[in-house]
Amino acid sequence: MPEKEHYKVVIIGSGPAGLTAGIYASRANLAPLLIDGAIEGSQLGGQLTTTTDVENFPGFPDGIQGPELIEVTRRQAARFGTEIVYDTVTAVDLKAHPFPLALDSGATVTADSLIIATGASAKYLGIPTEKTFMGHGVSACATCDGYFHRGKDVVVVGGGDTAMEESTYLAKLCRKVYLVHRRNEFRASKIMQQRALATPNIEVLWATQVVEIVGEGHGEGRPKVTGVVVEAVESGERRHLPVSGYFAAIGHKPNTDLFKGVLEMNEVGYLKIDHPTTRTSVPGVFAAGDVADFMYRQAVSAAGEGCKAALDAERWLAVHGVH
Repeated sequence: MPEKEHYKVVIIGSGPAGLTAGIYASRANLAPLLIDGAIEGSQLGGQLTTTTDVENFPGFPDGIQGPELIEVTRRQAARFGTEIVYDTVTAVDLKAHPFPLALDSGATVTADSLIIATGASAKYLGIPTEKTFMGHGVSACATCDGYFHRGKDVVVVGGGDTAMEESTYLAKLCRKVYLVHRRNEFRASKIMQQRALATPNIEVLWATQVVEIVGEGHGEGRPKVTGVVVEAVESGERRHLPVSGYFAAIGHKPNTDLFKGVLEMNEVGYLKIDHPTTRTSVPGVFAAGDVADFMYRQAVSAAGEGCKAALDAERWLAVHGVH
C-alpha cells in the first residue's frame, strides 16, 4: 500500500523507463511513487525480466542478466527516495486534477503529474515451448539477442515489416535465416520484402507454420533451443529445422488499454508524444519507453526516455507552482 494519499509524481511501470524516471524524479526531491505492477497485461519489471544476457547496455563490459539489471536499477531508484509499491492501477481519471488513480489493493492516490511507462508486450504464437525457452533461444528482439547466434542458423516467424527487418538484420550475423510465414504472400511493404528476398542466406518457407520449438536442458538450469518443427499448411508435412534461435516477429501490443479514449494514440495503440519531449495529449501526463516507442524498443533508449519524462514532469510542476 502507498504511504501517502497524494504525490507530486506517480510513475506507472517498473522497466528501464519507469525506474530511470524514478531516479531522476527522486533526485529532484519530488518523492515519486512508482507502481511496480503497472496495469493489467504489463510485464512486471518490463521485458528485460524475460531476457538472460544483456550485452548492449552501457556500463557493463561483461554483460549483465536482464533481471539483475532491473534489480540494481530498482535499488538505485529506491536509494534516492523513490517509493516503490507492488500494485496495479485499475482506473485513472485524466480529466480531473490532481489525477486520481485507483489501485488493485483498494487504495486510491492522487498525482500532480503522471509518467506512463507501462511498456509493450511482444506477441507470440502461443506455443507452450515458447515460454519454456524464453530468453534461452526464444526472443522477440533480433537487435537484443541476434549477437548470441553468430554463425548459426535461426528461425524468424512473421510476414510484416518487423519480420523483414528482423530477418535482414539477423542475416548479417547468422549463417542462415529461415523466414517462416503461414501465407503465400507477405503483408510487408514492397521495399522491405525486396530487401529480404534479395538476401542470399534468407530462405522463405511459404505457407508454413511453426508447431513446436525443441531444445535441451530444460529443468537443469541451462536450457537452450536446438531446433524448430514446422508444418506445411496444406499438406501437413513436417520438417525439423536444426537452429539455435527462434525469433517471433509478429508485432508488439502497447499496454495502453487503460488510457483508450483519453490519451491520443496511433492506430495500433502506442501513445502519441510531442517530440522531442515526452508530453502526451493531456497536460501533466508524460510517456516513456516502449509504450510510446514503436521503432527502437531498446532498454537504453527506454531509460533515456525515462530521464526525459522525469525532467519534463519536474519542469511542468515548476511552471504550475508545485515544488
